Amino acid sequence: MPELPDVVVYVEAVHKRLIGKTLVALSIPSPFLLRTAVPPVSTLTGRRVAGVRRIGKRIVLEFEGRLFAVLHLMIAGRLHWVPQGARARSPPRNLLARFEFDDGALTLTEAGTRKRASLHVVDGEIALAALDPGGIDVATASPEVFRERLIAENHTVKRALTDPRVFSGIGNAYSDEILHRAQLSPFALTRKLTAEQIGRLHRAASDVLAEWTERLRAATGDGFPGKVTAFRPEMAVHGKFGQPCPVCGAPVQRIVYAENETNYCARCQTGGTILADRSLSRLLKASWPRSIDELG
Repeated sequence: MPELPDVVVYVEAVHKRLIGKTLVALSIPSPFLLRTAVPPVSTLTGRRVAGVRRIGKRIVLEFEGRLFAVLHLMIAGRLHWVPQGARARSPPRNLLARFEFDDGALTLTEAGTRKRASLHVVDGEIALAALDPGGIDVATASPEVFRERLIAENHTVKRALTDPRVFSGIGNAYSDEILHRAQLSPFALTRKLTAEQIGRLHRAASDVLAEWTERLRAATGDGFPGKVTAFRPEMAVHGKFGQPCPVCGAPVQRIVYAENETNYCARCQTGGTILADRSLSRLLKASWPRSIDELG
Protein backbone atom coordinates (compact mmCIF):
# COMPACT_ATOMS: atom_id res chain seq x y z
CA MET A 1 0.00 0.00 0.00
CA PRO A 2 1.39 3.44 -0.86
CA GLU A 3 2.28 5.14 2.41
CA LEU A 4 3.09 8.73 3.39
CA PRO A 5 6.33 9.16 1.35
CA ASP A 6 4.73 7.66 -1.78
CA VAL A 7 1.52 9.65 -1.35
CA VAL A 8 3.39 12.93 -0.80
CA VAL A 9 5.31 12.43 -4.04
CA TYR A 10 2.10 11.49 -5.87
CA VAL A 11 0.43 14.67 -4.57
CA GLU A 12 3.36 16.82 -5.71
CA ALA A 13 3.39 15.26 -9.18
CA VAL A 14 -0.39 15.60 -9.59
CA HIS A 15 -0.33 19.18 -8.29
CA LYS A 16 2.33 20.12 -10.83
CA ARG A 17 0.26 18.76 -13.72
CA LEU A 18 -3.32 19.58 -12.78
CA ILE A 19 -3.55 22.88 -10.88
CA GLY A 20 -5.71 25.26 -12.90
CA LYS A 21 -6.58 22.59 -15.47
CA THR A 22 -10.20 21.85 -16.39
CA LEU A 23 -11.57 18.33 -16.21
CA VAL A 24 -12.81 17.59 -19.72
CA ALA A 25 -14.17 14.10 -19.11
CA LEU A 26 -14.24 11.44 -16.43
CA SER A 27 -14.81 7.76 -17.07
CA ILE A 28 -15.12 5.07 -14.40
CA PRO A 29 -15.07 1.62 -16.01
CA SER A 30 -15.19 -0.13 -12.62
CA PRO A 31 -18.56 0.07 -10.82
CA PHE A 32 -16.82 -0.86 -7.56
CA LEU A 33 -14.70 2.29 -7.39
CA LEU A 34 -17.25 5.04 -6.70
CA ARG A 35 -18.50 4.93 -3.09
CA THR A 36 -20.76 8.01 -3.10
CA ALA A 37 -23.84 9.08 -5.05
CA VAL A 38 -24.34 12.69 -3.91
CA PRO A 39 -23.08 14.91 -5.40
CA PRO A 40 -23.10 13.06 -8.73
CA VAL A 41 -19.62 12.38 -10.06
CA SER A 42 -20.68 14.10 -13.30
CA THR A 43 -20.66 17.46 -11.47
CA LEU A 44 -16.83 17.41 -11.53
CA THR A 45 -16.70 17.67 -15.32
CA GLY A 46 -16.06 21.19 -16.58
CA ARG A 47 -14.51 22.37 -13.30
CA ARG A 48 -10.94 23.51 -12.75
CA VAL A 49 -8.62 21.78 -10.28
CA ALA A 50 -8.07 24.24 -7.43
CA GLY A 51 -5.85 22.12 -5.18
CA VAL A 52 -4.30 18.74 -4.46
CA ARG A 53 -3.66 17.53 -0.92
CA ARG A 54 -3.21 14.46 1.25
CA ILE A 55 -5.44 13.13 4.02
CA GLY A 56 -3.60 10.20 5.57
CA LYS A 57 -3.05 7.82 2.66
CA ARG A 58 -5.84 9.43 0.61
CA ILE A 59 -5.20 11.78 -2.32
CA VAL A 60 -7.63 14.67 -2.60
CA LEU A 61 -8.36 16.58 -5.81
CA GLU A 62 -10.12 19.84 -5.02
CA PHE A 63 -12.28 21.27 -7.81
CA GLU A 64 -13.63 24.81 -7.96
CA GLY A 65 -16.83 25.17 -5.99
CA ARG A 66 -15.40 23.17 -3.05
CA LEU A 67 -16.07 19.79 -4.63
CA PHE A 68 -13.56 17.08 -3.76
CA ALA A 69 -12.60 13.80 -5.41
CA VAL A 70 -10.95 11.62 -2.76
CA LEU A 71 -8.91 8.64 -3.97
CA HIS A 72 -7.77 5.84 -1.68
CA LEU A 73 -5.35 3.55 -3.52
CA MET A 74 -5.43 0.83 -0.87
CA ILE A 75 -2.92 -1.98 -1.50
CA ALA A 76 -2.75 -2.30 -5.26
CA GLY A 77 -4.08 1.00 -6.64
CA ARG A 78 -1.65 3.14 -8.64
CA LEU A 79 -1.87 6.50 -10.40
CA HIS A 80 -0.44 7.20 -13.86
CA TRP A 81 -0.07 10.29 -16.02
CA VAL A 82 -0.72 9.82 -19.74
CA PRO A 83 0.40 12.91 -21.70
CA GLN A 84 -1.78 14.17 -24.54
CA GLY A 85 -0.54 12.70 -27.81
CA ALA A 86 1.02 9.63 -26.21
CA ARG A 87 0.83 6.63 -28.48
CA ALA A 88 -2.74 5.36 -28.46
CA ARG A 89 -3.24 1.92 -27.05
CA SER A 90 -6.06 -0.13 -25.61
CA PRO A 91 -6.97 0.82 -22.02
CA PRO A 92 -5.47 -1.58 -19.48
CA ARG A 93 -7.88 -4.22 -18.21
CA ASN A 94 -7.26 -3.08 -14.65
CA LEU A 95 -8.27 0.55 -15.37
CA LEU A 96 -10.60 1.90 -12.68
CA ALA A 97 -10.87 5.58 -13.62
CA ARG A 98 -9.61 8.12 -16.15
CA PHE A 99 -9.62 11.87 -15.45
CA GLU A 100 -9.23 13.58 -18.85
CA PHE A 101 -7.66 17.04 -19.19
CA ASP A 102 -6.63 19.09 -22.23
CA ASP A 103 -2.99 18.06 -22.01
CA GLY A 104 -3.25 14.53 -20.65
CA ALA A 105 -5.07 12.10 -18.40
CA LEU A 106 -4.69 10.99 -14.81
CA THR A 107 -5.58 7.31 -14.61
CA LEU A 108 -6.11 4.92 -11.73
CA THR A 109 -5.39 1.21 -12.07
CA GLU A 110 -5.53 -1.61 -9.55
CA ALA A 111 -3.73 -4.93 -9.78
CA GLY A 112 -5.58 -8.09 -8.76
CA THR A 113 -9.29 -8.77 -8.55
CA ARG A 114 -10.25 -7.61 -5.06
CA LYS A 115 -11.20 -4.03 -6.02
CA ARG A 116 -10.31 -2.26 -2.79
CA ALA A 117 -9.44 1.17 -4.19
CA SER A 118 -12.13 3.80 -3.73
CA LEU A 119 -13.33 7.19 -4.98
CA HIS A 120 -15.51 9.47 -2.88
CA VAL A 121 -16.96 12.69 -4.29
CA VAL A 122 -17.94 15.10 -1.51
CA ASP A 123 -19.19 18.67 -1.26
CA GLY A 124 -17.47 21.03 1.17
CA GLU A 125 -14.75 20.91 3.81
CA ILE A 126 -17.04 19.43 6.46
CA ALA A 127 -17.86 16.43 4.28
CA LEU A 128 -14.18 16.08 3.41
CA ALA A 129 -13.19 16.14 7.09
CA ALA A 130 -15.51 13.20 7.72
CA LEU A 131 -13.15 11.05 5.61
CA ASP A 132 -10.13 11.94 7.75
CA PRO A 133 -9.31 9.10 10.20
CA GLY A 134 -7.72 11.68 12.51
CA GLY A 135 -4.13 10.50 12.78
CA ILE A 136 -1.48 13.12 13.51
CA ASP A 137 1.46 13.92 11.26
CA VAL A 138 4.60 12.87 13.13
CA ALA A 139 6.70 15.43 11.26
CA THR A 140 4.79 18.33 12.81
CA ALA A 141 3.76 16.77 16.14
CA SER A 142 5.54 17.93 19.26
CA PRO A 143 7.11 15.26 21.49
CA GLU A 144 4.29 15.83 23.99
CA VAL A 145 1.52 15.35 21.40
CA PHE A 146 3.29 12.31 19.95
CA ARG A 147 3.53 10.70 23.40
CA GLU A 148 -0.09 11.52 24.19
CA ARG A 149 -1.34 9.85 21.03
CA LEU A 150 0.98 6.88 21.38
CA ILE A 151 -0.13 5.94 24.90
CA ALA A 152 -3.80 6.88 24.59
CA GLU A 153 -4.46 3.13 24.38
CA ASN A 154 -2.24 0.24 25.36
CA HIS A 155 -1.44 -1.56 22.11
CA THR A 156 1.68 -2.98 20.55
CA VAL A 157 3.79 -0.21 19.10
CA LYS A 158 3.45 -1.79 15.64
CA ARG A 159 -0.32 -1.55 15.84
CA ALA A 160 -0.21 2.02 17.14
CA LEU A 161 2.08 3.19 14.35
CA THR A 162 -0.16 1.70 11.65
CA ASP A 163 -3.46 2.86 13.12
CA PRO A 164 -4.68 5.74 10.88
CA ARG A 165 -6.64 7.15 13.84
CA VAL A 166 -3.37 7.58 15.75
CA PHE A 167 -0.71 8.46 13.15
CA SER A 168 -1.14 9.67 9.60
CA GLY A 169 0.12 7.77 6.58
CA ILE A 170 2.20 5.02 8.22
CA GLY A 171 1.64 1.44 7.10
CA ASN A 172 3.30 -1.94 7.30
CA ALA A 173 6.48 -1.09 5.39
CA TYR A 174 7.55 2.14 7.04
CA SER A 175 6.52 0.99 10.50
CA ASP A 176 9.07 -1.82 10.13
CA GLU A 177 11.72 0.70 9.13
CA ILE A 178 10.80 3.08 11.96
CA LEU A 179 10.91 0.37 14.61
CA HIS A 180 14.26 -0.87 13.36
CA ARG A 181 15.67 2.67 13.47
CA ALA A 182 14.26 3.13 16.99
CA GLN A 183 15.57 -0.30 18.09
CA LEU A 184 12.18 -1.32 19.45
CA SER A 185 10.31 -4.60 19.32
CA PRO A 186 7.11 -4.47 17.24
CA PHE A 187 5.39 -6.23 20.16
CA ALA A 188 6.45 -3.67 22.80
CA LEU A 189 3.39 -2.23 24.54
CA THR A 190 2.94 1.50 24.19
CA ARG A 191 2.21 2.18 27.86
CA LYS A 192 5.29 0.25 28.97
CA LEU A 193 7.70 2.30 26.89
CA THR A 194 10.07 4.56 28.79
CA ALA A 195 10.30 8.28 28.10
CA GLU A 196 13.63 7.64 26.37
CA GLN A 197 12.13 4.95 24.14
CA ILE A 198 9.19 7.18 23.19
CA GLY A 199 11.58 9.99 22.31
CA ARG A 200 13.64 7.58 20.21
CA LEU A 201 10.51 6.38 18.42
CA HIS A 202 9.38 9.93 17.69
CA ARG A 203 12.74 10.86 16.18
CA ALA A 204 12.90 7.63 14.19
CA ALA A 205 9.40 8.08 12.77
CA SER A 206 10.05 11.67 11.75
CA ASP A 207 13.48 10.92 10.28
CA VAL A 208 12.54 7.76 8.38
CA LEU A 209 9.49 9.34 6.74
CA ALA A 210 11.40 12.52 5.85
CA GLU A 211 14.38 10.59 4.45
CA TRP A 212 12.21 8.34 2.31
CA THR A 213 10.12 11.25 1.05
CA GLU A 214 13.30 12.99 -0.10
CA ARG A 215 14.66 9.78 -1.60
CA LEU A 216 11.48 9.15 -3.61
CA ARG A 217 11.22 12.82 -4.58
CA ALA A 218 14.78 12.72 -5.95
CA ALA A 219 14.14 9.47 -7.81
CA THR A 220 10.99 10.89 -9.42
CA GLY A 221 12.52 14.22 -10.44
CA ASP A 222 10.32 15.98 -13.01
CA GLY A 223 8.64 12.72 -13.98
CA PHE A 224 5.60 10.98 -12.58
CA PRO A 225 6.05 8.37 -9.81
CA GLY A 226 6.51 4.90 -11.23
CA LYS A 227 7.17 1.52 -9.63
CA VAL A 228 5.46 2.53 -6.40
CA THR A 229 6.11 -0.41 -4.10
CA ALA A 230 6.39 -1.31 -0.44
CA PHE A 231 9.55 -3.31 -1.12
CA ARG A 232 12.66 -1.33 -1.91
CA PRO A 233 16.25 -2.59 -1.95
CA GLU A 234 17.47 0.29 0.23
CA MET A 235 15.14 -0.63 3.10
CA ALA A 236 16.79 -1.95 6.23
CA VAL A 237 14.41 -4.77 7.22
CA HIS A 238 11.05 -4.58 5.45
CA GLY A 239 10.81 -7.38 2.90
CA LYS A 240 14.33 -8.53 3.84
CA PHE A 241 13.57 -11.82 5.62
CA GLY A 242 16.74 -13.90 5.90
CA GLN A 243 18.98 -11.12 4.64
CA PRO A 244 21.59 -9.52 6.90
CA CYS A 245 20.61 -6.56 9.03
CA PRO A 246 22.58 -3.54 7.76
CA VAL A 247 23.46 -2.61 11.36
CA CYS A 248 24.54 -5.87 12.98
CA GLY A 249 24.55 -8.47 10.20
CA ALA A 250 22.08 -10.85 11.88
CA PRO A 251 19.45 -12.39 9.57
CA VAL A 252 16.23 -10.38 9.44
CA GLN A 253 13.28 -12.20 11.00
CA ARG A 254 9.57 -12.09 10.24
CA ILE A 255 6.17 -12.54 11.83
CA VAL A 256 3.41 -13.55 9.41
CA TYR A 257 -0.21 -12.73 10.20
CA ALA A 258 -3.27 -12.45 7.95
CA GLU A 259 -2.07 -10.83 4.71
CA ASN A 260 0.80 -8.95 6.32
CA GLU A 261 4.31 -9.66 7.44
CA THR A 262 6.36 -7.81 10.04
CA ASN A 263 10.13 -7.80 9.58
CA TYR A 264 12.59 -7.00 12.36
CA CYS A 265 16.12 -7.64 13.56
CA ALA A 266 16.19 -9.76 16.70
CA ARG A 267 19.63 -8.56 17.72
CA CYS A 268 18.87 -4.84 17.27
CA GLN A 269 15.25 -4.80 18.40
CA THR A 270 14.39 -7.64 20.76
CA GLY A 271 17.59 -8.35 22.67
CA GLY A 272 18.22 -11.44 20.54
CA THR A 273 14.80 -13.01 21.15
CA ILE A 274 13.02 -14.41 18.10
CA LEU A 275 9.37 -13.48 18.33
CA ALA A 276 6.89 -16.33 17.99
CA ASP A 277 5.15 -16.66 14.66
CA ARG A 278 1.88 -18.32 15.67
CA SER A 279 1.63 -20.80 12.83
CA LEU A 280 5.28 -21.83 12.65
CA SER A 281 5.94 -21.85 16.40
CA ARG A 282 2.87 -24.00 16.91
CA LEU A 283 4.10 -26.39 14.22
CA LEU A 284 7.70 -26.57 15.41
CA LYS A 285 6.90 -26.46 19.17
CA ALA A 286 10.08 -27.35 21.07
CA SER A 287 12.18 -26.94 17.93
CA TRP A 288 11.23 -23.27 17.61
CA PRO A 289 14.43 -21.20 18.08
CA ARG A 290 14.24 -18.87 21.07
CA SER A 291 17.13 -16.57 20.20
CA ILE A 292 19.08 -15.34 17.22
CA ASP A 293 22.13 -17.25 18.48
CA GLU A 294 20.29 -20.59 18.18
CA LEU A 295 19.99 -19.99 14.44
CA GLY A 296 23.73 -19.94 14.13
